[in-house]
Amino acid sequence: QEELRTFQPISLEEMDGVALLDRIDTKFVLGAALMTALLDAMRGEYRALEVNGKRGADYRTLYYDTVDLRHFRDHHRSLDMRSKVRYRQYVDSDLCFLEVKRKTAKGRTDKVRLRVAVIPEQMPIEHLNFVQKASGVNEPVFPQIWNMFHRLTFVHRERAERVTIDSDVRFEREGRSAVFGPACIAELKQAPGDPDSPFAALMKSL
Repeated sequence: QEELRTFQPISLEEMDGVALLDRIDTKFVLGAALMTALLDAMRGEYRALEVNGKRGADYRTLYYDTVDLRHFRDHHRSLDMRSKVRYRQYVDSDLCFLEVKRKTAKGRTDKVRLRVAVIPEQMPIEHLNFVQKASGVNEPVFPQIWNMFHRLTFVHRERAERVTIDSDVRFEREGRSAVFGPACIAELKQAPGDPDSPFAALMKSL
């Protein structure tokens, strides 16, 4: 938190202008020991999301999939047209959404979502209708795996570009749990057709 306080803040309302629901995503995996150097290099160009006076937020996600894990398998087969179905709770801001994240042609990503009250143990029929229409997959889906993490969010001062850095990544399924670490997952989210990124250059330098 002390390091994050040196960043200029940005609010959720301000960040709505850089929602990037249609975008290109690039992921990076880095050791937690690099975080101090990374934040120091980002400070001049990025603002840090602040919610209720806090920078950084906890997320809870429940992924849904078909009985034969079609969405998961499509992802690992790197199909051009594929989807992820999940309920995501933004713990600190008390928001919860049903989200369908779609990978489209030419590596683009878009996301549609529906505001919900809580993460359900079983998907209501109206939510299933939303998922089937958004994903193009008409099979029923069921809860498969929980994912929890702590996320830092940054927005470039001038460019349509966001960066998230997730730490303390954990998974739970059928009474078993696993921790992904000590590592962080960074994701660069930028507009399609934008080949340049200060964050991508920074990651390359590291």
